[in-house]
Amino acid sequence: MLTGYRTWIFEQKPVIISTGTIGGPFEANGAIPDDFDTLHADLWLGQDSYEKAHSVLLEEACQKAMEKGGIQKAQVQFILAGDLINQITPTSFASRTIGAPYLGLFGACSTSMEGLALGAYIVNTKGAKYLLTGASSHDTAVEKQFRYPTEYGGQKPPTAQWTVTGAGVALLSDSGDGPRVTSATIGRVIDMGLTDPFNMGGAMAPAAVDTIEAHLKERNVDPSYYDLIVTGDLGQIGHEVSLDLFKKHGIPIRKEQYQDCGLMIYREGQPVLAGASGAGCSATVVYGHLLNRMKKGEFKRMLVVATGALLSPLSFQQNETIPCIAHAVSIEYGGEQ
Repeated sequence: MLTGYRTWIFEQKPVIISTGTIGGPFEANGAIPDDFDTLHADLWLGQDSYEKAHSVLLEEACQKAMEKGGIQKAQVQFILAGDLINQITPTSFASRTIGAPYLGLFGACSTSMEGLALGAYIVNTKGAKYLLTGASSHDTAVEKQFRYPTEYGGQKPPTAQWTVTGAGVALLSDSGDGPRVTSATIGRVIDMGLTDPFNMGGAMAPAAVDTIEAHLKERNVDPSYYDLIVTGDLGQIGHEVSLDLFKKHGIPIRKEQYQDCGLMIYREGQPVLAGASGAGCSATVVYGHLLNRMKKGEFKRMLVVATGALLSPLSFQQNETIPCIAHAVSIEYGGEQ
């Protein structure tokens, strides 16, 4: 059901019956290693290129979600997923292994919630019983494409963020036990004229605030309805900018209830500058760490707002500004739903 202009309410409340989360060596040394299903000791994952390793991340996350959900590949009706690399080839190549009908998505780092929103819509309207949705990124592959190869050794400014090497996938169904997807608000493209590819957080913050404001208004709920409102990868800079914007817009979000996946995944002391980023950032933190906390009863209602910068290496070289987007999905578990 559509409420307002851009928010869906899912009457059937599709269920996240299982998830798969895979990480790399930097994530293994981070703040939440116990919330990954598998952690790899090197960035190559036994492959001869970082892009092939990237595909393996998503393959393994899908396999783990199916294994934990107790289903076979033949039961998966759709895969909705994406990444940051040219023409989302790592996701497309990984989807060959699963063999299910495939919808490739590009929302940059907002892809995790773009996929969950669309997947929940499909399941809610009885378009599928089982589908997989997720997102992935690989630090070295992404750095090579969007900035400089790590071998170059270029120095980064304090506003830069560290791209997560990881994949997070959810198995959605129309029935079963688990956290339920209750609504989604689709983001608008917001461009505030920023051009610095080393300040993604600052560029994406206005889009996050725009989507959160629309979600609260169209659902007619106060921010206190949610125990946690979490953005995808604004990092330290974008997080502070968004708090300033909430105050300016008169949105009463408490600082303690408002967090960012990019500030959760790594521990203090890791050289991540302003925090984590990448399509795999929100996917791994939400489908691993946050859903685990939900199942332990730490909170019941969560609004996940995945943020994405819709630039490309070519648009940057042509001096284009950075259009950004954010998609919000509410997940509820336990109590009245």
